[in-house]
Amino acid sequence: MKPWAASTALRAGRWLLVAALGMMAAWGSSAWAQTIESVLRPGDVIQGHAKWEEDCKSCHVKFDRAAQDRLCMDCHKDIGQDVRAKAGYHGRLKPQNCRSCHTDHKGRGARIVELDKKQFDHNQTDFALRGGHQKPDCEKCHEPAKKYSQAAQDCNACHRKDDVHKGSLGPKCADCHTDNNWKEAKFDHSKTRFALEGKHVDTKCGDCHKNKADYKDAARTCVGCHRKDDDGNKGHKGQFGEKCESCHNAKAWKPSTFNHDVDTKYVLRGKHRNTKCTDCHSGNLYKVKTPQDCNSCHEKDDKHKGSLGKECGACHTERDWKEKGKFDHDKTSFPLLGKHITTKCDACHKSKDYKEAPKDCYGCHKKDDKHEGTLGEKCESCHGEKDWKTTTGRFDHDKTKFALRGGHAAEKVRCSDCHKDVKSYRKTPMECNACHKKDDKHEGQQGQDCAKCHVDKDWKTTPRFDHGLTRFPLLGKHFKVECKDCHKSLRYKDAKIDCLACHEKDDKHKTRLGTACEQCHNARSWKAWDYDHDKRTKYVLDGKHKGLACEACHTRPAEKGKVVTSTQCVACHSKNDVHDGSYGRQCQQCHVTDSWRTIRSGMGRKVGAGPGTSTIPRSMWTPRIPAGAWS
Repeated sequence: MKPWAASTALRAGRWLLVAALGMMAAWGSSAWAQTIESVLRPGDVIQGHAKWEEDCKSCHVKFDRAAQDRLCMDCHKDIGQDVRAKAGYHGRLKPQNCRSCHTDHKGRGARIVELDKKQFDHNQTDFALRGGHQKPDCEKCHEPAKKYSQAAQDCNACHRKDDVHKGSLGPKCADCHTDNNWKEAKFDHSKTRFALEGKHVDTKCGDCHKNKADYKDAARTCVGCHRKDDDGNKGHKGQFGEKCESCHNAKAWKPSTFNHDVDTKYVLRGKHRNTKCTDCHSGNLYKVKTPQDCNSCHEKDDKHKGSLGKECGACHTERDWKEKGKFDHDKTSFPLLGKHITTKCDACHKSKDYKEAPKDCYGCHKKDDKHEGTLGEKCESCHGEKDWKTTTGRFDHDKTKFALRGGHAAEKVRCSDCHKDVKSYRKTPMECNACHKKDDKHEGQQGQDCAKCHVDKDWKTTPRFDHGLTRFPLLGKHFKVECKDCHKSLRYKDAKIDCLACHEKDDKHKTRLGTACEQCHNARSWKAWDYDHDKRTKYVLDGKHKGLACEACHTRPAEKGKVVTSTQCVACHSKNDVHDGSYGRQCQQCHVTDSWRTIRSGMGRKVGAGPGTSTIPRSMWTPRIPAGAWS
């Protein structure tokens, strides 16, 4: 041994000695030998863990025994998956450490999985033992070379030899068989496509399921089992098809439950009730459709030779062919009403073929049609069977394009009041003016759409007119003004829409401010005006101009309603110009609007002397122009 190795071994020995002394002090001198031995050499692991014996970290974590479970499940992944999913045997156990049951270091041949068969509860696994499964030995299901969890859980895995169906019914044996006894079946036949009813309940399975290897091959139709009954002497020999359930039921093959009156569209009455089925059903029931008309069987009995059609039942009865029944015309498409009841048959039926008789009024009453066909051929829209001339209450005018409302629906209004020509009801005009032209006091100026203002109830009532849709909506006090105050005549469109037309007497400006009164005044009140001279014009009123009346500057009537007033000072202040125009027309360059006599200071040449000395702008140093020379 090398010197450094010997030194290291010595230090390790010392450390182990100290550790051993500490454990002895803690556990007592009696446990010393056992403890030191387990620490230094716990023992050989099992054969399955032998390859990790020198690598303690594979199974142990320093100073953390709880972490060992995680390492166990990293290797035994199936167990770890069951624990996390809380499934299988380990997943259903109370949470505990793996070493509680499985301890290693007991030698190569040791068994760390000690299973007590008497104490083991198989119900805690995914396969609870019930019925006959409680008695067999574990080895019958669990093979020695495999893990317990690898045992198959499907019935077919163990009972394949017992499956007389040879797998034809699938692997889900539990659908029919129970845990108590393999031969004991619990199959619910009602959940199949062939529920057992009547005598089928007591029938043995083998009577229908001839092939035990494949129950699905069993026939589901009646004829599949009862063909011998149909082919017998008293059978139908296939004439009525294979739908035996149409007449027979599962309760008893005899008697037949077929009700011809209920199950078909042909009710048997009279002698038909005692007739044999084969007298009418001569061919295959489902291949040859049995006719339902009388003529098919009684053609030889038809003395009319088909002239009255094939509806023999209209006159004849099922009790006896020769017995003539009372014909009910109300069951036809033309019920007899009013005077038609007493009308003779030949008056409408000109030939023996009764069906050729017309069903519309026009077919018989064409000669009575005073409208000459202009209203169509539906005479029943207005006329009734009681009396041709009576039309009251028959015709519904509201279904036309002109519904009768208000005064139009009054009893005093006759059809002839609007329909002048009986032959052309449909050409009757629908516009109001056609009938009320004489009532139109507007002389047609408002057009022909009278309904814009007038209503059906009364011609004089005009609640519909909306003045807001015109060029002059009623605002302010105009809303309360009566129509006649503005409309001097009933030619409403003749009324002028400018303010001056009605308010000329109120115009104190005498048109000097134009005719557009609405620029200053509003509809709320004539005296309330809100004209802003500073914003609406290019001439701002300041100084003494603010308090002036409009007429002080606007002295002339507006031409063509347009106000044109000079903005030069001399237009109003020519009499105040002591310069007689010698300084031009730009008075504002020297004078101010607060006072004509106030001169702007610092404008140019000195005028006078002393504190009140003023100056004249150099630009105005011009020769004196004689008064009156301005043009």
